[in-house]
Amino acid sequence: MKYNMGLRRRFVAFTSLVMALAATTVACADTNQKLNNAVVLLYHHVATDTPASTSVSPDTFKAHMAYLDSHHTVLPLATVIERIQNGETLPDKTVVITFDDGYENILTNAHPILQEYDFPYTIFINPGEIGSNASQLSWQQVKAMHSDGVSFANHTMDHLHMLERNAGESQTDWLARLRDNVEQAEQAIEAQTGTSLKYLAYPFGEYNDALADMLQAQGYIAFGQHSGGISSHSDMQTLPRFPAAGPYAKLSSLKTKLASLAMPVSDSNLTDPEISGGELAEPLQFSVNSTDVSMSQLACFFQGETLNPTVENTTVTVTVGDLPVGRSRVNCTAPSKASAGRYYWYSQPFFVADSQGRYPD
Repeated sequence: MKYNMGLRRRFVAFTSLVMALAATTVACADTNQKLNNAVVLLYHHVATDTPASTSVSPDTFKAHMAYLDSHHTVLPLATVIERIQNGETLPDKTVVITFDDGYENILTNAHPILQEYDFPYTIFINPGEIGSNASQLSWQQVKAMHSDGVSFANHTMDHLHMLERNAGESQTDWLARLRDNVEQAEQAIEAQTGTSLKYLAYPFGEYNDALADMLQAQGYIAFGQHSGGISSHSDMQTLPRFPAAGPYAKLSSLKTKLASLAMPVSDSNLTDPEISGGELAEPLQFSVNSTDVSMSQLACFFQGETLNPTVENTTVTVTVGDLPVGRSRVNCTAPSKASAGRYYWYSQPFFVADSQGRYPD
């Protein structure tokens, strides 16, 4: 069976898991899952006059934060990543708050609410947009927010579609161009804030295996826009985040996601989420490594449709139809046997370019 990450990243993921198993003294598998798990939320705009698909109103955002304050522990992104990498425990129902793109409405509408609850958060910014895009935070604002405890991380210089190649560009030249873009952005952030986290959020959530391997070689941890929790089982170059704005802003459904657990997927036959031609060569297949996952109740979804996965012991097979141009994903969930109302969650993204090799915004 093929695996869904390069040899180097598979070794690192395996090493992280071994460290986690060695470090924890928790006897119960369910408890171990809950104490080595976090959910990362993704926001863009907090406003009422911005694109609905990526926006949440200040009132709704305040309701989200109030719920977190009552039911969850909000920790800094760096704290969560460090503990997961070191196999250290986290408080049950740990949540991280992140924003992409660095819009000024984060400062005007979200920052006061987050300060009211004393919640740490991270903004992934595009340094090349600062000073040229009026909707973006200025460097002066970034510095002031950083002094308030806000962390800033890398979203590339200019929010490009990282999977798009220039005409005649080789694989080597494409990766070198992206490496230079990311490094230039990281240097700008460090120059302005004095901090280099080496965290990257893929613009539009788009990545492939070669890009993830390159980022790992450069020492980056990277985040997508597919959904699910994170744990020591997770690939540190393709960490999922739950979108919490637009159609995903409704608190009633967000509550279930906030309480979710990272599905401990051990392998997959999908070698790369960048799919040429929009058709999978074979059904998606992956294995689940946990006795707490109720495999008989596993359900999978794609493009608003319910799929019919085949489950044989711990192996799941999912047949997916034609993939649309752009971004799509299969989401699979299954209840925890020991924790009523909590679900394990796994998301497999797909990225399909159009006939010109381009991706829609």
